[in-house]
Amino acid sequence: MTDPLILYAELAEWWPLLSPPSDYAKEAAYYDAALREHCSFTPRTLLELGSGGGNNASHLKHRFEQLTLVDLSNSMLAVSRELNPECEHHLGDMCSVRLGREFDCVFVHDAVGYATSQDELSRVLETAYVHCRPGGVALFAPDYVRENFEPQTAHGGHDGQGRSLRYLEWTWDPDANDATYFVDMAYLLREHDGTVRVRHDRHVEGLFSTAQWVAALEGVGFSPRVLTHQHSDVPFESVSFLGARPAGSDA
Repeated sequence: MTDPLILYAELAEWWPLLSPPSDYAKEAAYYDAALREHCSFTPRTLLELGSGGGNNASHLKHRFEQLTLVDLSNSMLAVSRELNPECEHHLGDMCSVRLGREFDCVFVHDAVGYATSQDELSRVLETAYVHCRPGGVALFAPDYVRENFEPQTAHGGHDGQGRSLRYLEWTWDPDANDATYFVDMAYLLREHDGTVRVRHDRHVEGLFSTAQWVAALEGVGFSPRVLTHQHSDVPFESVSFLGARPAGSDA
C-alpha cells in the first residue's frame, strides 16, 4: 500500500473531529452480528486490518475477549491507542503483515478501498486468510462495488476543545473503464485563536465488481458470501463480503 495521506499523518490528531467514534455504533453492531452469524463457533478473538483511528474497535472491543488492531499509519495508531488502550496495536501493511498467529475473525472496514488493483486486493484477502482460524470468518466492507458506485458529495465536521474541523468530500470517477475512483477531501481547520487553514487530500481507491470480489475470495481459499444492508448514511444498498475459512484447511 502507499504511504499515509495527509489525513493519516499530519492531520491524524484531528481525526476525532472528522469522524467521531459515536458515528460507528450501528455499523459496528451490524458487522459484529454478521461475524457471529457466519462463524462456525463462538468467536472470542478479532483482528482488524486497516483499523485507522480505532472507531470501530471502540465498539467491537466490548464484544470480543481480545481485539488486535493493525494500521499502516503510526499517527493513526496513536489516536487509536488513546481511544482503545486495552487493545493490542501493530504497525503494518494489510497487504503483507504477518503476526504469526490466527484469530477467530478478521475484519477489514473501508480501508480495503486502498487496494487499487486486483493484485493488491488479493494480497489483502490473503493476509486475512492466513490470520483466520479454520472455521472462522473474515468480513470486508468496501465503500462501493462497481455496481453501486455513484458520484457523491458530502460534508460535515465537529467542534472540539478549542478547535473545529469542517470537511467537503467529493467522490468521483474520472475513468469508468479502470479499477479506481477518486475521493477529494478538503479540510478547514480552525485553531483556538480563530485562525483557519485549508488542506486537501486526494484518495485513490479501488473499485471492483461483485464478481471480481467473489473470485478473489475464492482465489485465496475462502468460501465467499455476499451480504447487503441499508446503511443510514448512504442512499444505496451497501455491499460487504464475507469469507469463511473451511474447517481443516491449511494456511
